[in-house]
Amino acid sequence: MKKFLILSVFASLMALSGQAWAACGSISMADMNWPSATLMANVDKIILEEGYGCETEMVAGATTTTFASMNEKGQPDVAAELWINAVREPLFAAMDEGRLHSAREMPITELGEGWWVPDFTLEKHPELKTVLDILERPDLFPAKEDPSKGEFIGCPAGWGCQLSNINLFRAFKMEEKGWILTDPGSQAGLDASMAKAVERGDNWFGYYWAPTAPIGKFNMQLMDFGVPFAGSENWDGCIAKAEQDCSNPKPSAWTKSEVHTVVTTNFKNEAAEAMDYFSKRIYPGPVMNKMLVYMEENQSQGSDAAIEFLLSYEDIWTTWVSAEVAAKVKASL
Repeated sequence: MKKFLILSVFASLMALSGQAWAACGSISMADMNWPSATLMANVDKIILEEGYGCETEMVAGATTTTFASMNEKGQPDVAAELWINAVREPLFAAMDEGRLHSAREMPITELGEGWWVPDFTLEKHPELKTVLDILERPDLFPAKEDPSKGEFIGCPAGWGCQLSNINLFRAFKMEEKGWILTDPGSQAGLDASMAKAVERGDNWFGYYWAPTAPIGKFNMQLMDFGVPFAGSENWDGCIAKAEQDCSNPKPSAWTKSEVHTVVTTNFKNEAAEAMDYFSKRIYPGPVMNKMLVYMEENQSQGSDAAIEFLLSYEDIWTTWVSAEVAAKVKASL
């Protein structure tokens, strides 16, 4: 009888344990290989584990490899920050066929690629409202090799964005307007050109993307192009191609960057409460940029940065969850 009672109690505890995990269960999450993505994944890990009782496993990932694994194998269950331009067609096919799902579109505000200037440039020259305005003032951005020309800093050779910047340079007839296009040589060179200019108080005009630490650190401002996006046929069929394959590029705003939090069907079906969390989880762009500056200056890994975010920005993440979940997460920190 004693053995029977012990077994009964054990079975009851196991059943209760099963109910506790039912809201989320055991899931795998992609720990992507760039700062904002690893921060988001580690914040998700803490909130899902401490707030919802999930059991999580972190899996190293990158855009194309993570997507391929999710699409073909159903693992990992979650990719917190998937930039979809490189996998758009197969991703939407997987969504149409019910294998993958978007739990949150644009989980970070104010993200994207384009042409940037320092904030002090716009403060000194409020007439510069758009890229079109800047293109009429090459004198404000003198090139080091030839100060009589304006300098636009493009992408390093070999990057996909190098082609887009070259073709936009041609589309806007920038050479005729007194500009030269500079290849920074590498990301380190691109970052250094921005840092040196800003630290000296010099104007800088070039390509970059957000969220990133340099954008946050130097308070760079993304410029409106002053023209609309000229269509995917112009962009995909010309702007994004090699110069010899783009005979007549049309002026265009930069193509929209799309980012999704992507989950598998299994996760969507088994973790309704966690799906609700993802649907509300939005990082303000300026806050993400500040966190990336923190990570760079403190050489923080995603796990440490996640704790810093949860401690410093309680007013943001507590709006993503219920008061009960928030209390559990706060108690764990």
